[in-house]
Amino acid sequence: MLGLRIGSLAFALTTLVAAQEATATRERAPNIVLLYADDAGYADFGFQEFCAPDMSSLTPHIDSIAAAGVTMTNAYMSGCVCSPSRAGMMTGRYQTRFGHERNIPPGYMAGGLPLSETFLAKRLKTLSCKTGLVGKWHLGYPAEYHPNKRGFDWFYGCLQGSRSYYPMRKPTPHRVIQENGVATPEGGYTTDRLGDAGVRFIEANKDKAFFLFLSFTAPHGPLQAKPEDLAKLEHITKPRRRKYAGLVKALDDNVGKVLAALDAAGLADNTLVVFTNDNGGQTQTGANNGKLRGRKGMLLEGGIRVPMCMRWPGRIAKGSTIEEPVISLDFLPTFVAINGGVVDPAWNLDGVNLLPRLTGAVAKLEERVLYWRHHDERAVRIGKHKLYVTNAGDDAARNVYDLSVDIGEAAPLAQVDEKVAAALEGALARLDGEMVPAKWGSKRRGKRKAAKKK
Repeated sequence: MLGLRIGSLAFALTTLVAAQEATATRERAPNIVLLYADDAGYADFGFQEFCAPDMSSLTPHIDSIAAAGVTMTNAYMSGCVCSPSRAGMMTGRYQTRFGHERNIPPGYMAGGLPLSETFLAKRLKTLSCKTGLVGKWHLGYPAEYHPNKRGFDWFYGCLQGSRSYYPMRKPTPHRVIQENGVATPEGGYTTDRLGDAGVRFIEANKDKAFFLFLSFTAPHGPLQAKPEDLAKLEHITKPRRRKYAGLVKALDDNVGKVLAALDAAGLADNTLVVFTNDNGGQTQTGANNGKLRGRKGMLLEGGIRVPMCMRWPGRIAKGSTIEEPVISLDFLPTFVAINGGVVDPAWNLDGVNLLPRLTGAVAKLEERVLYWRHHDERAVRIGKHKLYVTNAGDDAARNVYDLSVDIGEAAPLAQVDEKVAAALEGALARLDGEMVPAKWGSKRRGKRKAAKKK
């Protein structure tokens, strides 16, 4: 009888502790996991409205994020290539405001993302959030520009924009995978190493609020898919496309690891998970942008519009859609708000807080201006209209598109309403005047082939 009482008491205590832990998990600030693909195609994920048929069943884990939450159908990066898009996302400001307009040249040791800019990670650290970056950096090579100096408590990844997926015989300091400044031994498949590191971070920080930026290099080149993945993709007959698809499959497998780690730690319901891509798809290495015209490196939709979905059980409606334009600059104010912080107007952010829209507190985002500049191209979007300007030789143009009926920018409007034209031109002139010259990289020269839908 005494044994039964002791057993009942132990069970009651265990239940009480579990309840207290569950309450603490609910009451603490939520976690944020930002999953970034690299150079992926707009039509290369199953959750996308016009997913390419050869990829429709290849991304079940990524698709599950969209199914459990919200899909953004008009989502953008602030840049059309890797480093600028990260610079904008990390600061919540147009990267052209501080000259980070182009990719940092390999081996460039004169600087990086200006030290005068404050990173998202540092903003969250002030809110008692543990911060981790796994994967690609590409925002500065000198020591003072490294992730651990810009607000990340833990960094496991490479400083440069890409690297081999297989062990390198002679890894350079900027391509080797390092852990907080210390080079790690070469070994294993890069995408798997990054996925495993993301799981390590979650397991190590499950008792505190955290922000994990998992910046995969996949499916950026080189096209080094795992043989076992290629063997499962025989339905894709073009070799380049099959290798690219193999990189996407490995990406999805590792997203699955991270989602499983959140489940195992009991954190899934208290974690905002975001999936997106760093710029438009690189069709030259196998990506498919579907109906969109253009590719990575261009300010046509194929270069800046990206897949994006988010889940946060109990806060974001399952299977919902946001059709208003959103941009990666919105992440910083949104993540700060989620952690209970308040954006100081002195930060001069260009993004907006999406939290009220995500949770349904407001039914629609207010109309605003989105802006891009890269080499000879500039663009602005207001509502459904986009002004695209290029001064690139024979391709010089100044066109207005109605993206609500012409997502592929196939035919510029022959007649543009005077008020619409004035608003677009005025916004472009104003924002052009607020930006500064690019800090590195020469102006693109020579003729450029007209972008076609691929």
